[in-house]
Amino acid sequence: MADTSQLARPYAKAAFDLARESASLDQWSAMLTTVASVTLEDKIHEILHDPRKSREEKAELLIDVCGNDLEERARNFIHVLAQQGRLALLPEIAELFEHERAEYEQRIDVVIISAYPLDDEQKNTLASALKKRLNREISITTQVDKSLLGGVVIHAGDTVIDGSVRGRLAKLASTLNI
Repeated sequence: MADTSQLARPYAKAAFDLARESASLDQWSAMLTTVASVTLEDKIHEILHDPRKSREEKAELLIDVCGNDLEERARNFIHVLAQQGRLALLPEIAELFEHERAEYEQRIDVVIISAYPLDDEQKNTLASALKKRLNREISITTQVDKSLLGGVVIHAGDTVIDGSVRGRLAKLASTLNI
């Protein structure tokens, strides 16, 4: 069986292209988030995986539950997914859509893990340095991990920058063991 992200990718790309062409990225983002969260609810999840229900019934149920949160193009999108037996991929499609959108808008979500809470000045300094280095708009989330001892670990997409004391000590230990 193919990886779900490989199955979901063409649908996410199609949804993104539709949203971009109609200048409705915010609306599509909200709609996909809503539909994806609905599909994860226990009762709906159960129905979507019920082989006794037709694909069309599953699509209509999903559309009915979401109600007015869906515009006509989104309803058509759900029908296409249902016809292809891909409704269960909606959470993955929503996630990939957001990734496409972030790439398009040249922004990235960054998680900064520090040993102690960062003040606003430290956050701003890190944000401006990361913005310059990554050449993207930065959205920062901070977390505290006392086991770091000091410094920070930065997660920006696939990039990890370990500037923690724990990381430096681990690197030193690795070097000394060679």
